[in-house]
Amino acid sequence: MLLPFLLQSLLVTCFFLSFVHPVEPSTSRCSNISIPYPFGIAGKSHFLSQGFQISCGSRSSIEPGSPVLSIGDSVFGILDISLLDGFMTILASINSQQCRGNSSINLEGTVFTFSDTRNKFTALGCNVVAMLLNSSSGYSGGCASFCSSKDNIVNGSCSGVACCQALVPKGLKKLELEFGIISNKDNNTLSCGEAFIVEQNSYMFSSIDLSNTNSTKPQYRPVVLEWSIDGGSCEEAKQTASYACRENTYCYNSSNGIGYRCNCSQGFEGNPYLQGPDGCQDIDECSTRNPCTHKCVNTNGSFQCRCPAGMSGDGLREGSGCNGVGTLVIAIVTGLALLVLLFILGFWTHWLIKKRKLSKTRQRYFMQNGGLLLKQQMFSERALLHIFTSSELHKATNNFSNDNIVGRGGFGTVYKGILSDQVVVAIKKAQRIDQTQMEQFVNELIILSQANHKNVVQLLGCCLETEVPLLVYEFITNGALFHHLHNSSAPMSWEIRLSIAVETASALAYLHLAANIPIIHRDVKSSNILLDKNFTAKVSDFGASRPIPYNQTHVTTLVQGTLGYMDPEYFQTSQLTEKSDVYSFGVVLIELLTRKKPIMDGMMDDVRSLALQFSMLFHQNKLLEIVDSEVAEEAGMRHVETVAKLALRCLRLKGEERPRMIEVAIELEALRRLMRQHFILKSETLFQESWCHEEMSINTPPGLCLDGDGITGEESMEMILLPPKIL
Repeated sequence: MLLPFLLQSLLVTCFFLSFVHPVEPSTSRCSNISIPYPFGIAGKSHFLSQGFQISCGSRSSIEPGSPVLSIGDSVFGILDISLLDGFMTILASINSQQCRGNSSINLEGTVFTFSDTRNKFTALGCNVVAMLLNSSSGYSGGCASFCSSKDNIVNGSCSGVACCQALVPKGLKKLELEFGIISNKDNNTLSCGEAFIVEQNSYMFSSIDLSNTNSTKPQYRPVVLEWSIDGGSCEEAKQTASYACRENTYCYNSSNGIGYRCNCSQGFEGNPYLQGPDGCQDIDECSTRNPCTHKCVNTNGSFQCRCPAGMSGDGLREGSGCNGVGTLVIAIVTGLALLVLLFILGFWTHWLIKKRKLSKTRQRYFMQNGGLLLKQQMFSERALLHIFTSSELHKATNNFSNDNIVGRGGFGTVYKGILSDQVVVAIKKAQRIDQTQMEQFVNELIILSQANHKNVVQLLGCCLETEVPLLVYEFITNGALFHHLHNSSAPMSWEIRLSIAVETASALAYLHLAANIPIIHRDVKSSNILLDKNFTAKVSDFGASRPIPYNQTHVTTLVQGTLGYMDPEYFQTSQLTEKSDVYSFGVVLIELLTRKKPIMDGMMDDVRSLALQFSMLFHQNKLLEIVDSEVAEEAGMRHVETVAKLALRCLRLKGEERPRMIEVAIELEALRRLMRQHFILKSETLFQESWCHEEMSINTPPGLCLDGDGITGEESMEMILLPPKIL
């Protein structure tokens, strides 16, 4: 009985020692692939835990004897392992076919996640929308792929025609997809889409891939996985005995939020997960690159350059080196130091008193302007804001000169300012706020600080130490959409208006879905959509906005908004939902089509509403009476009718019957892409007609000036304008 017990104790002790102090080399090999610790080959070398076990066998999809990774019942060939960056490249068939189902990896319960920086989510197919789903938060990404004709498919280009790509969401461990079909012209057959994750630089689209979407043969492609040490964050792992970082290393949390990784400290190199000669060892800078002009002394993790006696300087070859110093220079420096010391001692008392007075004044203004409430909100919402000093903003605006005023509103005055780093900003000087306005002011700060989208106006910071609060935004140079639609003599093209609609819908969809807390804007209108010099839309003015908790579908509030844009269901019930923004956006979409204000002048009271008048004329087949003639001429009535139908879906009286903002954004983006293809075909048709006109005099055969499939340019444009529909 005693002998088996002693043998068992000896085995446990040996295992523990090999885990804490690995005696194997820092790397092992399978074929020509290096396997660094914490990874290891089963039976031949140590590995950190079961998730880091590598095998060398004949089941690899690369070549016999090469390394493989086992996940569940699947085995994947390993192409590369990066110890420094925490990546592993495998060869796998990870896809989802619309008609045949999934061939995927479930990484849940492993140390791996799909890399969001080195992979691309790719979808193949004609008129297909592939959307990535997340079981906890819903929609997390996706893209749409279109095919108007075979001539538009370009090999090597994955830009939305037969092939589209999107970013992989951070922390993704499982490929869950939902497919949709856009404008399927052949009702008897459904196009089969395919979506997969692949290393971003390894996939080159080919039209042949479309015919493989129905194939049952697996398609192997490189996929990059991120790995991390399981055990919580660095702070948590350091408290445990299984902490993996060894001597001369530092720990950093994995970018995907799962676990941690180790790296050698500055001045050291080697394997941060090992001790001894294979671990992080000091770099002898003196012998490797000799950085000093004179004497170099190597230290643990660094080095020192020493100058000879009588000389001073940093001693570096790339620095000031070693220079002689005269007695006069020493005397001057000493005298200046004494003068500075006397000046500091003489001024210190006066400065201290002035500083205390200024600090009390600033503290009083900070509390008066809602600073305590802002701090509470920043702590609870984990929001970060840059706090500007009052002197910075006074200098930026020339002491808030009237010449720098760029706008006035019900909540304050907006000044143009130039910061010390030459960044142009818009500084909003609010009116003196009372207790009822304070919550609205702080609400706008918190919401804007969390909104990070290219089509949402960016809040750069605030200043509360002045008598009235100051907000600092990015400066939008081209004014509001309302001005360009109703007060400008130079109308915008429909192409620009459609882009503004797409960008505004994208921003609102982000607020509803992608923000940390879902946000309802509550005051969507053309005067709150700003345009930059390139006519890029920026949604602004979040003073009336409200966050919606994840476990609620609405909030009950006092009715607030702008007449003509306000959701009638919200007006009657006081229940604010994301569909209220959809209604207001529908009014903006009609404004873009008609260039008419939401409350029209010179009309009878019962038909002054632009939304009501537009709906009546649409159902009477009289859209030309209200649609901007330039839009009808540029886009064509079939396209206009498609946009009008989408707008009227947004304006349905019941919110549950309206589309979601993400659906509106996807459909508008599809319309914009079809519109661009229309312009391309139109230009090609004009060129062909011009060529034919010149060649007719040289016995051109009749019918030669048709499109390649025997379709005229006008007929091909009509085919492109078939209205898409998101299922």
